[in-house]
Amino acid sequence: MKGSMRVAAWVLVAIVVIFAVATLAALEGREVVIVYTRDTRGQTRTTRTWIADYQGFAWIEAANPERDFYRHLLVNPEIEVERHGELRRYHAVPIGNPDGHQLIRRLLAEKYGVADWWIGRLTDTSHSLAIRLEPR
Repeated sequence: MKGSMRVAAWVLVAIVVIFAVATLAALEGREVVIVYTRDTRGQTRTTRTWIADYQGFAWIEAANPERDFYRHLLVNPEIEVERHGELRRYHAVPIGNPDGHQLIRRLLAEKYGVADWWIGRLTDTSHSLAIRLEPR
């Protein structure tokens, strides 16, 4: 009995490790940018997120309207994005739902494929919002 419990414990550990590695690969395996927003006190917040390009603009997603970085950019839409090692300034423009949600979900699904599907199993993005980044 003691040996079978040890095997079961190792199997459980292996499953957790595989799950964690798959999730990390999904999140970080393709292009990830760093978004810099500022709160009402001027404190900078960094957020790692996916990005897609469409109709001459870069687009990011707020998984839900309660996200801190989303609330910050509503107060101060002048943000910075680090992409390909280059820091650029943007004016963030949230696009209302349902159109914004449908657009960003389509763009990210097309670009990130299976990774987007995997993360969609773990995170509720049913109320996500599209944010168009207008260069400054």
